[in-house]
Amino acid sequence: MAVAGEHSFYVVIPARYASTRLPGKPLSLIGDKPMIQHVYERAMLSGAKKVIVATDDTRIEAAVKEFGGDVCMTRDDHVSGSDRLAEVCQQLSFVDNDIVVNVQGDEPFISPENISQVAANLAEHNDCVMSTLSTPIIDNDEIFNSNVVKVVSSVSGKALYFSRAPIPWQRGSFEEQKVGANDFCQRHIGIYAYRAGFLAMYVQMPPAEIEKLESLEQLRVLANGHQIHVEAAQEVPGLGVDTEEDLKAANLYYRQHQL
Repeated sequence: MAVAGEHSFYVVIPARYASTRLPGKPLSLIGDKPMIQHVYERAMLSGAKKVIVATDDTRIEAAVKEFGGDVCMTRDDHVSGSDRLAEVCQQLSFVDNDIVVNVQGDEPFISPENISQVAANLAEHNDCVMSTLSTPIIDNDEIFNSNVVKVVSSVSGKALYFSRAPIPWQRGSFEEQKVGANDFCQRHIGIYAYRAGFLAMYVQMPPAEIEKLESLEQLRVLANGHQIHVEAAQEVPGLGVDTEEDLKAANLYYRQHQL
């Protein structure tokens, strides 16, 4: 059953074949389906007006067409998923106020509720140009892992900063590498909603110095004085797939839950 929602939005799933750690990742099988099909089908349950896979690879294009999905072929020189999204918006003639949700192509168990939530959040906050989600961090492995991006937000739900470092620094606790669990320890979930007009502007902005230092694209938005809305995710994020070990874990999860 599709997630109910009163806000119209699109979902775009950027999909690259050339993954460093897991080549051909979008076509890796989970059960009897390629990963990109799982992501697409989950996104279709979100209530999106349309779900589009954006790729520059004909193998991915063929796979998406085989399961009946919509695909948009893009240039092969994009440096990020945001650039690929911007080209899709241009090709499909989206208008400036159209809301576009960027769903990662390696999230086969992504929650449709989270997709719908991030789109609704942006629609309801006209003072923000983007929206995203977070979830609590409760253990040392995550808080001190630079691959886990952290976010701190204002009381009104506006992002103050994103970092790979432990933020906010809990004086006295972090020196001993003990996490003082509280609402401020938030892991950023890599799902974004944009307005198509801002996305076109965003990809024309030069990378900010702080963005390059942290290697976090969303810092370009904050560095240029724009606001990002952040809200706690309605559903706990599912397993993402970056490595061969992750793929094995995803297949085990799929079998155990009879998905």
